[in-house]
Amino acid sequence: MTTTDAEQVADPIKHAVPRRWLAAAGLLAPGLARAQAVAFPDRAIQMVVGFPPGGQADLAARPVAGAMERVVRQPVVVQNRPGGAGSVASAFVARAPADGHTLLMALSSISVIPEAERLFGRIAPYEVAQFAPIGLVNADPTLLAVPAASPWRTAREFLDAARARPGDIPYGSSGAYGTLHVAMEMLAAAAQVRLLHIPFQGAGPAITALLSANIQALASAPGTLVQHVQTGRLRVLGCWGRERAPAFPEVPTFMELGFPEVEFYIWAGLMAPAATPAPVVARLREALAASMRDAEALRAFEAAGSPPRHLDAPDFARFLAEDSARLVGAVRRIGRVE
Repeated sequence: MTTTDAEQVADPIKHAVPRRWLAAAGLLAPGLARAQAVAFPDRAIQMVVGFPPGGQADLAARPVAGAMERVVRQPVVVQNRPGGAGSVASAFVARAPADGHTLLMALSSISVIPEAERLFGRIAPYEVAQFAPIGLVNADPTLLAVPAASPWRTAREFLDAARARPGDIPYGSSGAYGTLHVAMEMLAAAAQVRLLHIPFQGAGPAITALLSANIQALASAPGTLVQHVQTGRLRVLGCWGRERAPAFPEVPTFMELGFPEVEFYIWAGLMAPAATPAPVVARLREALAASMRDAEALRAFEAAGSPPRHLDAPDFARFLAEDSARLVGAVRRIGRVE
């Protein structure tokens, strides 16, 4: 790691987040919440999701979009633009008109993809600095799921099997260096095992493959797994959080199992293009905050097993900087994975 790289990991606020990004979040503009009201929105808002229906970003976007419609009194349309582990959608929103009418429901992989591209000597399709944070919607610890018919009843049994059969157990992901891929490679590196990576266009198709036993393991968010566990089709073996997942209190964390560096959260947060005017960002922040108190949206989150965790823009900016530093460090440790 170069001196510059070390400085970026040690001080993500200074190096990973430019001043205009912090200003949009309210960290450099204490009076943002009192910004003068603007005539916004004056037409439909497009909320872009970088994955097919059925994944964490989609599950977060739809209740929020429905609630925001009731707040802003304009249509809020969820548009799925899968591809590149979310990078297609992120690049699209980064280059969209900065008027607040095109938003991104981002996942934690937003900070991973640019770093992964640099590992391969490629130009990143976007940078995190091209977005203004609006607010965090939820943040779930990742869970390790296997088909209920699999022979593994514990995470240790799964890892022992992977150690005995290097490169033989297939696991799915939402795409190379996406959230589900990095989480599993983080575990594999810590446990010193090798697994077979099978990328899909999103968590929804990956779960379909897991249910049909075309893959044997998947790292995913609680909200995309809970119904299949309840119906007896999947089993959850481990948790990437510091604490056990509320929806699966019987499932141990990998920290408990002796892997203190294995920590990964699948979060969803709303973002706008970085040049969006401060008054528009302020209106979006207000609309999201109101949406996160909406009774119908709250019921949808609870039913999905993914409780909301709203952070307004300033706190979301800090959360993102800390999470980005951890994930960038993990990607550098994992290195190039074909």
